Amino acid sequence: FFLVSLVVFLFCFGELSHDQDVVEYIMNQPNVVPRINSRILTSEREYLDLTATNNFFVDDYARFTVLDSQGKTAAIANSMNYLTKKDDSFIRPVTFWIVGDFDSPSGRQLLYDAIKHQKSSNNVRISMINNPSEDISYENTQISRAIWAALQTQTSNSAKNFITKMAKEETAEALAAGADIGGFSVGGMDFSLFKEVFESSKMDFILSHAMYCRDVLKLKKGQRAVISNGRIIGPLEDSELFNQDDFHLLENIILKTSGQKIKSHIQQLRVEEDVASDLVMKVDALLSAQPKGDARIEYQFFEDSHSAIKMRPKEGETYFDVVAVIDPVTREAQRLAPLLLVLTQLINMNLRVFMNCQSKLSDMPLKSFYRYVLEPEISFTPDNSFAKGPIAKFLDMPQSPLFTLNLNTPESWMVESVRTPYDLDNIYLEEVDSVVAAEYELEYLLLEGHCYDITTGQPPRGLQFTLGTSANPVIVDTIVMANLGYFQLKANPGAWILRLRKGRSEDIYRIYSHDGTDSPPDADEVVVVLNNFKSKIIKVKVQKKADMVNEDLLSDGTNENESGFWDSFKWGFTGGQKTEDVKQDKDDIINIFSVASGHLYERFLRIMMLSVLKNTKTPVKFWFLKNYLSPTFKEFIPYMANEYNFQYELVQYKWPRWLHQQTEKQRIIWGYKILFLDVLFPLVVDKFLFVDADQIVRTDLKELRDFNLDGAPYGYTPFCDSRKEMDGYRFWKSGYWASHLAGRKYHISALYVVDLKKFRKIAAGDRLRGQYQGLSQDPNSLSNLDQDLPNNMIHQVPIKSLPQEWLWCETWCDDASKKRAKTIDLCNNPMTKEPKLEAAVRIVPEWQDYDQEIKQLQTRFQREKEMGMLDKKTTQENESTQEESHIHGEIYYL
Repeated sequence: FFLVSLVVFLFCFGELSHDQDVVEYIMNQPNVVPRINSRILTSEREYLDLTATNNFFVDDYARFTVLDSQGKTAAIANSMNYLTKKDDSFIRPVTFWIVGDFDSPSGRQLLYDAIKHQKSSNNVRISMINNPSEDISYENTQISRAIWAALQTQTSNSAKNFITKMAKEETAEALAAGADIGGFSVGGMDFSLFKEVFESSKMDFILSHAMYCRDVLKLKKGQRAVISNGRIIGPLEDSELFNQDDFHLLENIILKTSGQKIKSHIQQLRVEEDVASDLVMKVDALLSAQPKGDARIEYQFFEDSHSAIKMRPKEGETYFDVVAVIDPVTREAQRLAPLLLVLTQLINMNLRVFMNCQSKLSDMPLKSFYRYVLEPEISFTPDNSFAKGPIAKFLDMPQSPLFTLNLNTPESWMVESVRTPYDLDNIYLEEVDSVVAAEYELEYLLLEGHCYDITTGQPPRGLQFTLGTSANPVIVDTIVMANLGYFQLKANPGAWILRLRKGRSEDIYRIYSHDGTDSPPDADEVVVVLNNFKSKIIKVKVQKKADMVNEDLLSDGTNENESGFWDSFKWGFTGGQKTEDVKQDKDDIINIFSVASGHLYERFLRIMMLSVLKNTKTPVKFWFLKNYLSPTFKEFIPYMANEYNFQYELVQYKWPRWLHQQTEKQRIIWGYKILFLDVLFPLVVDKFLFVDADQIVRTDLKELRDFNLDGAPYGYTPFCDSRKEMDGYRFWKSGYWASHLAGRKYHISALYVVDLKKFRKIAAGDRLRGQYQGLSQDPNSLSNLDQDLPNNMIHQVPIKSLPQEWLWCETWCDDASKKRAKTIDLCNNPMTKEPKLEAAVRIVPEWQDYDQEIKQLQTRFQREKEMGMLDKKTTQENESTQEESHIHGEIYYL
């Protein structure tokens, strides 16, 4: 119907005569493409960077190898000789580089179709880049050498006629049968000059072309591509057709969108035609590669007398006109204000800040003070050396509130506090004599990635990667999550090699391809270069080996080679075995995980550790979340480990950017207790116990470690029901929880045991993260994140209920059951709100003895530290094979 209406319209208005073909008329319109090709018409386009200039050429392979990507592209462009329709002086706005193995049928066919198209257009010029399928030799590059020799020695027309012959299959067959290449010469050809170049043994140009295809174009050997004015179309599949119609479509698009416009401007420069054609190609590539933005819109503000802050520019100078519209009591305004202040110091600007306030507020939205650490220029000390780093200063702060210091860092940074005597979780300025100072250090940069199995299209759950160097292949390791196939690895600036970890990962899978890396797609080693402080995110595709298609990566058939796993998480072992030894005797080690933040909870944590060591005969290894430990604790723990002969490791993990972020530190710590258990620990750990920092242990924890979970991935202790006066606070007895649990117990998260092998095998971590992602968007959900989430998932991830005596809490358990308690938890009492320290002294008789013993040890440690008597092995972190990034920042409260 539409076509009929269009024909009637055109006929009535004289656009179409009686004797014209309607289809031919429509197809000849400027906005109609002659052929549909998704590769050409796609909006996702990749362009070469043609902006570099140099005087190098592809016939000097030794020089070519040391050039960077831009330099290699410039050398390729410098070396190009082009085929044209006519030997005349004419600016040609369309440049095709044909990439392929011209000693193979598919490469010759692509070249032949390009030349056939050129015969119908004088706007096109063509040249070639060789991408050999095999290792280069004099015998298997006969046609490629002939094409190169013709381009170097003949006129464009003679070269075109000769190369057309070379692109035909009958010519290739004849040459392979031993025919003399002289029999294929064409009229007007200087054959003696051609033969001299053709028979030269120098192969530098093919070697350079092959390297360019591999390193810059990211093509595998023999793959084909078309580069049109710097735009890379490819790699083309082996059987993919790209014929004359496709070249015609490509030319039409270039001419109508950019080619003719750029050509008209270049013509005004009055430069030589060849130079002008090069300029059109380079300008087109540069402009087309730029992101397409919206046009500038001018807004007129009719009244700004009382609603704007104005900072005028310097008189008589060019300035930037900057307008900001903000709600002043939002986090966004806190971030934007210091950025604008720094900009005013860097550029001349006319700044107007309009206040877009909410009309009514029931409460002050902002609960924090904020400083953006950004300096307008490098700062120096009085002796002209570089200052330590940028500083955030909080001046004129109120004295009475209790402050907590948090950092908002770039997603790929792992930053830790390295020096401060203060409790940064509890800053009470009324009790501080001078200033509160803290120094931070950028410890690691993250390499993040996503991994998929090309056969199933799904992430290969449990697949392990290692990151290292040639000299040290395994420095850090990680496991691929089923959630988006995500993985992260800690690293520092430098060149790294990513590999599948030896063992089942390497036995079952192979790396099929990768994107965002710094090595060719078919390279044996995946090289990743971290050369700036921005995020580095790669994509890796893997495939099961042919004889391993039916193998399950997480099956119990074969144990992974554990040696060297997660070396990055190691923190000085003292008085115990190395990780390799732990593997051999891992059944004799009790792994205990705990988290703490702030000096008060670190005090509880040390006492909990002492209570474990006093009552447990089996060797113990403690695992602590490093992210929130204070420098004071990290300095003291090696000394304590040496004194009591236990092992420990500090583990850390960056909250993934795609997972809903928590903003309160307490909720972040709760998240770490449950969301990342499958990726936080190395595979050498089969089972661990979580013990809250404010718990006291009264029995040998070997009994809990060996407790039969009956196939469940973890076991928790249910909340007590025996203290009846607290019934009104048992929220799980009614409403949603009563309905959801359907008679099951609601469990407390202060003590639990996790079978990590089972946990990973059933993808418990992935299920918990998926449920968290859905529920956490609602601020009213997951009030007690570490507790509500596993209880909410009890139907998908079963919980084994531990005997009640494993956790006694005065808030919920009656006094009669206390004598059977194997651990005592100092949980909060919503009725009395008694402070924890007071509750500890009152409820647990041995707590004060433990506290005094730790204090005496700390006093001795401090005395030995001041006298320089400490053994370095007990006070310093083991030297890592990675050097840490010493980028410092300081915080001052005044």
